[in-house]
Amino acid sequence: MVDILAIGAHPDDIELGCGGTLFKHIQEGCSVGLLDLCRGELGTRGTPEIREEEAKSAALAMGAKFRWNAELPDGFLFSNRENNSRVATFIRRARPRLVIAGAPRDRHPDHGRSAEIAREAFFLSGLRALELKWEGEKLESYRPGLLIHYIQDYHLEPDLVVDISPFMEKKVEVVKLFSTQFYNPDLNEPDTPISNRDYFDQLRAKARTYGRYTGCEYGEGFLVNRPLGVDDLLKVT
Repeated sequence: MVDILAIGAHPDDIELGCGGTLFKHIQEGCSVGLLDLCRGELGTRGTPEIREEEAKSAALAMGAKFRWNAELPDGFLFSNRENNSRVATFIRRARPRLVIAGAPRDRHPDHGRSAEIAREAFFLSGLRALELKWEGEKLESYRPGLLIHYIQDYHLEPDLVVDISPFMEKKVEVVKLFSTQFYNPDLNEPDTPISNRDYFDQLRAKARTYGRYTGCEYGEGFLVNRPLGVDDLLKVT
């Protein structure tokens, strides 16, 4: 169904972690689907209903083909048979060439655990003997070509960097659609690590740091689980 399936633990994780990369690939003609693992029902700010509307608006603004939600329990994203098989079902439905999942290690425990779920589901999706169904229909086995991980709150050393310089402000605009999660003096909500007044300056600064690795203004960093092959060394920046 899509070229790229991006997976996040909570609504807004995808946009924060790899929004610029998704914008770039959509402009280049790739199709993108989004999968949130939970509704963010344990979040400090906003409500699950409001966050769902924010997520729909963000997907529309980005140009994603769909935004699904696996409806796993927020705060309790664990790698187990039930959760991994459920996410594998979504991978079989989407049949992407590339899966982009969350950070393997991060401040929020759900982020690292969602990365583990994605890795397990990536593998399970390709097992012929594993029967998975959606709405009563058997889904054919399918394993995407590559799984990579975006970087979230913690600064992790990237294995590769995507130049998102022309798309940095588009990324910021779509992230701001999750308005309950970020600084707004009109909201009577508790403070969180991403709701401070300077957060978007920090987001740009982090993108500048990753951009320095490859000599671009803004970049998004990614981690890989295996060596990557290249056809032309002279095209590697």
